[in-house]
Amino acid sequence: MTRVLSAVAWPYTNGPRHIGHVAGFGVPSDVFSRFMRMAGHDVLMVSGTDEHGTPILVLADNEGVPARELVDKYNQVIVDDLCGLGLSYDLFTRTTTGNHYAVVQEMFETCRRNGYMVEETTKTAISPSTGRTLPDRYIEGTCPICRYAEARGDQCDNCGNQLDPTDLINPRSKINGETPEFKDTQHWFLDLPALAAALGEWLDQREATGLWRPNVIKFSQNILKEIRPRAMTRDIDWGIPVPGWEDQPTKRLYVWFDAVIGYLSASIEWARRLGEPEKWREWWNDADAESYYFMGKDNIVFHSQIWPAELLAYNGAGDRGGEPGGFGTLNLPTEVVSSEFLTFGDTQFSTSRGNVIYVGDFLARYGADALRYYICAAGPETSDAAFTWADFVTRNNSELVAGWGNLVNRTATMIAKSFGEIPAAGALEEVDEQVLATVRSGFDTVGGLIEKHRLRAAIAEAMRVVGEVNKYLTVTEPYKMKDASQRERLATVLHVAAQCVSDCNTLLSPFLPHSANQVHAALGGDDDFMPMPRIEQVDELEPDNGAGHTSYSIITGDYTATPAWESRPVTVGAAVAKPTPIFTKLDPSVVEEELARFSG
Repeated sequence: MTRVLSAVAWPYTNGPRHIGHVAGFGVPSDVFSRFMRMAGHDVLMVSGTDEHGTPILVLADNEGVPARELVDKYNQVIVDDLCGLGLSYDLFTRTTTGNHYAVVQEMFETCRRNGYMVEETTKTAISPSTGRTLPDRYIEGTCPICRYAEARGDQCDNCGNQLDPTDLINPRSKINGETPEFKDTQHWFLDLPALAAALGEWLDQREATGLWRPNVIKFSQNILKEIRPRAMTRDIDWGIPVPGWEDQPTKRLYVWFDAVIGYLSASIEWARRLGEPEKWREWWNDADAESYYFMGKDNIVFHSQIWPAELLAYNGAGDRGGEPGGFGTLNLPTEVVSSEFLTFGDTQFSTSRGNVIYVGDFLARYGADALRYYICAAGPETSDAAFTWADFVTRNNSELVAGWGNLVNRTATMIAKSFGEIPAAGALEEVDEQVLATVRSGFDTVGGLIEKHRLRAAIAEAMRVVGEVNKYLTVTEPYKMKDASQRERLATVLHVAAQCVSDCNTLLSPFLPHSANQVHAALGGDDDFMPMPRIEQVDELEPDNGAGHTSYSIITGDYTATPAWESRPVTVGAAVAKPTPIFTKLDPSVVEEELARFSG
């Protein structure tokens, strides 16, 4: 057994999440986490909503509400959507908690004490019309390196280089198009050059494992070439106070400094709520524990450079040396698992441009597993992938319904009609042995692919196995065995079919947990097969630490009943009734309806 930290990117509370978001961080992390639990590992899956930064203030102004009211509203929307999608978090929390404030401030103070936070005078961008600081990502201009016309003030998405707003040619505000003014200000900078050698050594070690996706490791190594100090504080009054600058209420820690620390603070909060406040250390201080970070490709730099640099600085492992703080020596990521972008046809999903399909709307119309299946089968694993309504309907109908749904339905229908319960098997013939062996072999193949984050290949292999079982029923023709002399053979074939459906359900359960419970019930199973997450309202652990909550919603769950990743014998005599379809076949008119809804 290995302890596995599943660290899932923190969705930002500037609105509901769309399906492109969950294709990058949500579904891939949940499939992996569910499988690793089934494989016998001790998994801790954590995340929460990211709630600080100037974009929240800008949106709150636009909506005419305080920032806290805005993040409370969208936190609840996101919690509802992610729980509805079935993401099996041990704890999904938020960054506006007293616990998070305390952990972030401890990280900052230790990094500074070790010499990796350097105070410098720099230029900050100010909106001439409002007098408010403009965040780097709200400034756009031409990249001085590759001449891309829409580079951001922190990074060019075209060439991948880190930038400062002052680097941009013809900078402009993305809020109102005006040219920002730049003025001197004091900030604390993370001394990345003093950590570059340790970062490079760590990345080289990660490359040597052969586990990281090539696009992630190469990008991460390339950005080391131009590494420079990066400001970890901002001129803003919404965020975590800067230790030592408490008398400056318009100075706060950079939202990306505090957001990535959420993986640690969420682990600590989980342990505290469990009543074992030091248990988080088993995932963070034990060198044999593993950690996997899931996000979209636009967040690679923060997880393969900024967060590892913060950890190295906290551990005292850079050029300046130092000693770890009270959290002890913290583990660096085992792997940064970054997906590419899911696009809306040939355009990017964009809330601001109206190119968006919200998770909540999708779940309400088509259910969670239809979306989960599409993301796993056609998602942006190693290259951008285009979502179209036509492709979604085709895959749902021809693969999920006609393949897996048909196998479950025809098997349960024949058992219900002929026996009313799972029959005992007689002597097995070669065709029976072959299909059982094919299904059993799927555990090694599919499991190995999930472990390597190759979800498209994994679900394709599981569906190939489903196809072999459908072929078995076509070849053996149990529906033609109506004579009394064939009853024992009929019982054997249907027993074998039930065993195959049960095992295929196990193979598909990390991908399709909701329907896994329905298939389990259709074959006479009691209780849920796959544990599901739940939403709880909890009290603030640190009500006096400045975050301002008294209670809030979390996602959590008890996953101790997760089934093992193995074949389990079906129960002879388990009652099987005539089934209802588990998956819904969609009318082709859905395509035009959705396109019309979008254009409206």
